[in-house]
Amino acid sequence: MYAIIRACGKQYRVEPGAVLDLDRLVGEPGQTVVLEDAVLLISQDGAVTIGTPTVPGMKVSLEIGEHLRGKKIVVFKMKRRKRYRRKQGHRQELTRVTVKDIVLA
Repeated sequence: MYAIIRACGKQYRVEPGAVLDLDRLVGEPGQTVVLEDAVLLISQDGAVTIGTPTVPGMKVSLEIGEHLRGKKIVVFKMKRRKRYRRKQGHRQELTRVTVKDIVLA
């Protein structure tokens, strides 16, 4: 059994027990977050149900594991022959979550 969910503006394929790194979620480690109206597709026992745009009545429970920061990326802008150079770094704020279960509400 798996599902395709929409979280933080992106789509993820999840199964019970899967570990994901999502954009920072509000909550403390150990809390449970329930995503309602976020299931786009569900597959169980070979039968696939596609939502329009979401599958009604489906929920995904996520348990917040920890808050962390992603890998640092360097943003470098330059215009040749104009003496314009800008160097900036960025680290994305992430939340590591574990999928507890996918349920029909």
